[in-house]
Amino acid sequence: MEFIDQLHRIVTLTKTPSRIVSLVPSQTELLVDLGLRKNIVGVTKFCVHPEDLRAEKTIVGGTKQVNYNKIKSLKPDIIICNKEENTEEMVLQLESIAPVWVSDIATIPESIEMIKRLGEVFKITEKSSQIVSKIELEWEDFNEYVKDFPPKKVQYLIWKDPYMAVGKKTFIDALLGLNNFENIITDEKSRYPEVTLEEIKTAEMVLLSTEPYPFKDGHILELQNKIDAEVKLVDGEYFSWYGSRLVKAFGYFKTLH
Repeated sequence: MEFIDQLHRIVTLTKTPSRIVSLVPSQTELLVDLGLRKNIVGVTKFCVHPEDLRAEKTIVGGTKQVNYNKIKSLKPDIIICNKEENTEEMVLQLESIAPVWVSDIATIPESIEMIKRLGEVFKITEKSSQIVSKIELEWEDFNEYVKDFPPKKVQYLIWKDPYMAVGKKTFIDALLGLNNFENIITDEKSRYPEVTLEEIKTAEMVLLSTEPYPFKDGHILELQNKIDAEVKLVDGEYFSWYGSRLVKAFGYFKTLH
C-alpha cells in the first residue's frame, strides 16, 4: 500500500499500521481521538494530552531528539512526524526503523487534509470524517461570529529573554488572521524572529502564549508596565495544536473577543 504524506513523499506500508510511534504532541492527541490509543506504543515527553497517556506508553525523547534504539525496540509499523516540529535528520534516521509519515501544516485546510489522510492510512475514514465535520462546523460558526470585529494589530510572543514572536507562514499566524488579529510581523522569511521592546510597543495588543515559554499572569503585569498595549495571556495549545484540538479551539477564541 502506498500513501502520500504532506511533503509529497511516498510512504509504503505492507499492512494497516497497528504499532505507532508519534513524535508530534498534537497528532498524538488526534490519534487517540481517532480511536487508536491502544495502537500507540511510543510518544514524546511533550505528548501531554490525554494527561494519563505518557504513564502507559514508552517515552522516546522530545520532538528534536529521540532515542533511536528505544524506538527500534518498540517495533513500530509507522512513525508520525511533522516538518516543523521534527528535524529532517531525524526523519532520515527513523526511516531505517519504519515508514515515516510527515505532516506539513500552516493553515486549517492543511490540518483538515492531514486528518483525512491519516484516516486513510489507518483505515478509519468514518471516524476522521466525523472529526473533520466538527471542525468545519465550528470554523464556519466562528467566521460568522468574528466577521464584524475590526482588525487589531497584534504581537504574539512565544519566548522571553530574548523576546521571540510568531511570524508569517505559520499555523499560529493563520489562526491570528482568523481572529482578525493582524500580525505586526510582516517579513515572510522570518517565522519566529527575535523582537525588541520597541517593536512590541507598535502593537495594539500583545498575546503571551503559555507555550513553548510558560508565560503566566505575572508576565502580563511585567510587560504592561513597559508598554501601552493591552496584554493578554493565551492558551498556546489552542493556537498551535493542529489536530482534533481545533474542535474546541474556536469556542476558546470567542473568549478572546
